[in-house]
Amino acid sequence: MSTAQPTHCAVLTLPEVLDLKAAGRLTTDLLELRKQELVIDASQVRRLGGQCLQVLLSARATWEFDGVPLHIGDSSPAFVEGLELLGISSENFVEQEHSL
Repeated sequence: MSTAQPTHCAVLTLPEVLDLKAAGRLTTDLLELRKQELVIDASQVRRLGGQCLQVLLSARATWEFDGVPLHIGDSSPAFVEGLELLGISSENFVEQEHSL
C-alpha cells in the first residue's frame, strides 16, 4: 500500500526485522523525530513482532496527542500480514493520513 508522501517531513525507514531486539532502536529513532511530521516507510519489513507493534501504536498515539501528522509511506505485504496476524486491521492502521 502506498500513500503520497508529504513534503517537508522526516522519513523513518523500518528495518526488515521488527522483533524484540529492534524495539529499543525503533523507540529511540521515533523519540528523536517527535514533534515532526513523519512518514514511516515499511516497504522493507519482512517480519513484525508484537513489541515493535506496541512501539508503533504508541507513536501513533503520541503524534496524535501532539497534533502532528504521521503517515505510512509504503508497506510491504509482510508488514500488512504481520499487522493482521497481531489483530490490527491494516486498513485502519496503514491508510490513515494523520496517524499510524
